Amino acid sequence: MRVGSPRITHQLKKKDIKCSRPRVARLMRRHGIKAVYASRFKKTTTNSDMYDDYPPNLLNQDFSADKINQVWLSDITYVKTINGFMYLAVVMDTCSCKIVGTSMRTDLSSDLVIAALNDALNRREIDKDNNDLIFHSDRGSQYMSKKFRGLLDKYNIKQSMSSTGNCYDNAKMESFFARIKEELIHLTKPNTVAQTRQDIFEYIEIYYNRKRLHSGIDYNSPAEYERKYFA
Repeated sequence: MRVGSPRITHQLKKKDIKCSRPRVARLMRRHGIKAVYASRFKKTTTNSDMYDDYPPNLLNQDFSADKINQVWLSDITYVKTINGFMYLAVVMDTCSCKIVGTSMRTDLSSDLVIAALNDALNRREIDKDNNDLIFHSDRGSQYMSKKFRGLLDKYNIKQSMSSTGNCYDNAKMESFFARIKEELIHLTKPNTVAQTRQDIFEYIEIYYNRKRLHSGIDYNSPAEYERKYFA
């Protein structure tokens, strides 16, 4: 099961079913139902200093945001398929925890993150003439490419980057990847690239964005939180 007793309790209450978290936990234990939990990520000491002009860290591990399109986070992870590795890049709005941009490729070129950013820009209305959006990522070379940084400049988006080798500087993004691996990728055997793309798309767009409840946004799904925000 993807979620534990706290989220199940909130889901039941949203359907006007009276229950308590201890009772839900007790029933789960009785029937041998356990949630999968994401493993804590480990701090890396890899030195990725390849450039002299890295943007500053504008967040300093503060991922709070009270406005939509105030802070976007991004990162890349790899997924094993029967055809080799596939790479996933996503963009998250920190205010709602919603994944607003996604890209999947079998190579690690800068086109991977450019496509994810373009996906986010196509979904969101960004006024490039009146914009205070911050885009934060690690120091991956893809995010330092001239083409990617040019796209940020085109929309007057401020670029922010983690310090060297410190995954806690992008912890919210690391947590998302831990969830998708524990709740989807590690529960299934490697499949074709095409099927893996479909599975990840459905997890993000159908489950994570629309159904998964997040404690950080008052046990709403990202889509539900944004509906309330814009209302």
